[in-house]
Amino acid sequence: MARSRTPKFDASEVITNEIIRIIERGVLPWRKPWTAGGSSRPLRVGGEPYQGVNNFLLTMRTVMAGHSSPFWMTLLQANALDAKVRKGEKSSVVVYYGQSRRDAGDDHDHSDGDDHSEEARIFRFQKSYRVFNACQIEGLPDSFFPDPEPVPEHPPSEPIPHMQAFFDAIDITTVFTGTEAYYLPPVDKVYMPSITRFQDPRNFYGVWAHELAHATKAPHRLNRDFGFSKFGNTSYAREEIVAELTSVFLGQTLGFTAHTLEMNAAYLHNWLRVLRSDKGAIFKHAADAQRACDYLIARSEVGRAGRSAEAA
Repeated sequence: MARSRTPKFDASEVITNEIIRIIERGVLPWRKPWTAGGSSRPLRVGGEPYQGVNNFLLTMRTVMAGHSSPFWMTLLQANALDAKVRKGEKSSVVVYYGQSRRDAGDDHDHSDGDDHSEEARIFRFQKSYRVFNACQIEGLPDSFFPDPEPVPEHPPSEPIPHMQAFFDAIDITTVFTGTEAYYLPPVDKVYMPSITRFQDPRNFYGVWAHELAHATKAPHRLNRDFGFSKFGNTSYAREEIVAELTSVFLGQTLGFTAHTLEMNAAYLHNWLRVLRSDKGAIFKHAADAQRACDYLIARSEVGRAGRSAEAA
């Protein structure tokens, strides 16, 4: 009698299906303004912020569950702190990437000592593990439950100084005109409505971040290309996901949430089309977005350093 095999756990499929179910409800929870315990990003047990897809996943789960702590940890890490996960609490799946090296000549005798004839091959792999939020755990020190910070108030339709300074320093031309926001590759310029058209100025910076994210795809920047792109096709949808996630990540640093001027139904369709067709898409595009976010931060730092040098 043949034994029935337990299907192998596929983290990519489980995570992608989770996101699909959420989006099918018509929501993008990562757009909701939030902080947990004064942090705008989910934190590891040692206080380091999560990056890339894990940042995105745990941000989404923090918002949906209403957790008030930014800290996440494994069962073993909780136990090491003499704490226990409450009975019935569900874990969250996150992933990590590693690589292993295998030399092409490992199975052969190289008695001639010519190590240069060996070709090293690098294999990247993805593994998953499970974490719990500090709010799901009993017995943790108070340091895992920091006090929330007051939400800053910003005058309507007016620049927010630290955000404006950040974007002004980036060496990508932005033209403020009209009512639409877009990046135009042939002239390598971003076009934006004036901030006066935005009741909440944070939305203005969320849209600006989204369009600057598109500008990072240019060949002389990050050279990101998903093939021929036109409105509504899969290449277009993939690039929109990258821009959305870049705005999420950049907004965590500066204090705004992702925002676009597009119709919500069409936007949700973009996400669903890509996720349903490719269970690895969210991992790839979160990595693309992290690179775009890091690029924009670096360009802003260079621009501000240059201005400081000129002023001196």
